[in-house]
Amino acid sequence: MAFQRRRHHYYLRLQRLFPFISALSAALLILLSLLSFFAPSPVDSVHLRHRSFLKVRNDDTVGISSFRVPSGGGRSVRDLWSSRNYKFYYGCSNASKKFQKAEAITHPNRYLAIATSGGLNQQRTGITDAVVAARILNATLVVPKLDQKSFWKDSSNFSEIFDVDWFISFLSEDIKIIQHLPRKGGEILDPYTMRVPRKCSERCYESRVLPVLLERHAVQLTKFDYRLANKLGTDLQKLRCRVNYHALRFIDPILQMGEKLVHWMRMKGKHYIALHLRFEPDMLAFSGCYYGGGEKERKELAAIRRRWKTLHISNPDKERRHGKCPLTPEEVGLMLRALGYGSDVHIYVASGEVYGGEETLAPLKALFPNLYSKETIATEEELEPFSSFSSRMAALDFIVCDESDVFVTNNNGNMARILAGRRRYFGHKPSIRPNAKKLYRLFLSRNNMTWEAFASRVRTFQRGFMGEPKEVRPGRGEFHENPSTCICEDSDAKTEERDSRPRKHGKGHYPAIKDVVIDVQNLDDEPEWLDMDDNEDRNDPLEKGLFNRTVSDFDGAISDDDPELEEIISD
Repeated sequence: MAFQRRRHHYYLRLQRLFPFISALSAALLILLSLLSFFAPSPVDSVHLRHRSFLKVRNDDTVGISSFRVPSGGGRSVRDLWSSRNYKFYYGCSNASKKFQKAEAITHPNRYLAIATSGGLNQQRTGITDAVVAARILNATLVVPKLDQKSFWKDSSNFSEIFDVDWFISFLSEDIKIIQHLPRKGGEILDPYTMRVPRKCSERCYESRVLPVLLERHAVQLTKFDYRLANKLGTDLQKLRCRVNYHALRFIDPILQMGEKLVHWMRMKGKHYIALHLRFEPDMLAFSGCYYGGGEKERKELAAIRRRWKTLHISNPDKERRHGKCPLTPEEVGLMLRALGYGSDVHIYVASGEVYGGEETLAPLKALFPNLYSKETIATEEELEPFSSFSSRMAALDFIVCDESDVFVTNNNGNMARILAGRRRYFGHKPSIRPNAKKLYRLFLSRNNMTWEAFASRVRTFQRGFMGEPKEVRPGRGEFHENPSTCICEDSDAKTEERDSRPRKHGKGHYPAIKDVVIDVQNLDDEPEWLDMDDNEDRNDPLEKGLFNRTVSDFDGAISDDDPELEEIISD
């Protein structure tokens, strides 16, 4: 009986507690709901580590939370302003004795015209390959027609960018070039318009284009970019180099303005870095990458992305993990500091509108206060003849980047590839490309290590991405980036250098001069971008199967068809 009374008493007490427990549970649920609403998403929390936490301190360091970055570059085991063993290599593109003169191989009534696509640097590759294609076909080349309809809407013709007389005369022994198609029966010859597939080989041109050329006498190849095979015979590859590195010369007004910009940069310091930042809104939108800007960033980039109706963004995190996203300006700055460049270094930024504006650039400026662009070192009046033409403005950036002591690219697009190849050809000047795949993981964990450990790992990861001689094995990657056929070794200079070194004690021989061949760049495996805007491609048998694929399918390399898209991504 007593037990029943105690149990009844217990139930009464528990009954009185029920309202209190219910109220407490409800309050906890409301609190958890509020926390989940205001907290960043899991994706945001990962990417927020990439947002800027830079604060300039008074002790000559720059801090990122507990991560302290020295303002000086520190001691470096390498020369920051030149490549290892650069003096043992030189550009060589002269034709062999077997390569016949143009007058001996050019057939009458064979005329090849081409229409380039994209912006300045993409068109440059098309012009270079057009000369070689005409040589394969034993045809006369008509001065290439520049793209005036793509994203950039630049109305410039060939002679307003390049010195056309120099172009024709320099190549006169290799190929016959005329400015316009000839007249036939009082009318200008009407060319047959066609397109060849990507990376078309010599045999491809002979089987696809030559029969049409023999019948119609004049052919125009459209959207001519990367329409020639990467691997050709030695003499044809050397012809490519003669075109790209010697025959294509900017007109005097562009050259003179470009030289002024270079002179002004040289006046500011003994050396300067040129940085092709590529952090514009359209670049980020197409890449499908995400940088932790929350819903505002997603909406802004999604609005730009709607320009390409067939583009589907699958996994922004995956793009970043696989190294397919540009580094942020802050990350570029950290990479350069880790490589040994101090805050006193002068940097020329070749870039359009930076996404996020001054706020995005602030961390880079904190690391490198001496930051310039053509707009900051030249007056509006000086730039006025060029400012309405995207290709002419790009040409100015091209000159300043080409003449820089160190060139840094933030993506591996057309301008980066062409300049990397050109700088190899003309003395292996340092050209740095971030090893974005490995650096991404390092940037995520940087707050958990010392600066010294971080800098050491950056230097390790960047081996093979610094523009050193023989860094990429011959034949790997795009020829415009790695023109190995046109790079010769100066064996006499190597012998002299070896003989001038002290002998090793007791060995009876000299220490060898070795090139560091890392070859970590999977250049041959880079897929191609797709044409998002040209509806004719949808029914073109050459291009079928390329639509409705995600960004991750294309890996940020060469445009498969879109002159507008590729130049947005790569120039």
